[in-house]
Amino acid sequence: MPDGARGRAATPDDVDEICAALPDTELGTSWGDVPTWKVPSGPKGRGFVMYRRPHASAVDPETGEEYDDLVVILTPTEAEKAALVDDDATPFFTIDHFDGHAAVLVQQSRLGELGRDELAEIITDAWAKRAPKRLVKEHLGDG
Repeated sequence: MPDGARGRAATPDDVDEICAALPDTELGTSWGDVPTWKVPSGPKGRGFVMYRRPHASAVDPETGEEYDDLVVILTPTEAEKAALVDDDATPFFTIDHFDGHAAVLVQQSRLGELGRDELAEIITDAWAKRAPKRLVKEHLGDG
């Protein structure tokens, strides 16, 4: 898709910028020390975007090397996960470890294949899945 049709290409920095701009979010940790964007901020926060550490469960099929730049983004449903993963126009994928979990993976090095607006929409959907209903209604309306 030409850049003009999808807006500016997304960058790794956009992930943090988009997450930080959403209401009541904070960058914390989960699974020990894994950087994770959570909503709401504070001890009750639930992760919606996570920077995954290299692990043997996620390897590049061409090189056999562990991915070292993965971002995990929740999806509202398994069906929406499948739609993103099955769309050859997006860089999203999944691994066996995430079977049964509504979340997609994307390499930061491939975010440029998405428009920033598209990335913002996907991250906002992830945020809305975890955010308190009142907060979602205030931010997104009844929509």
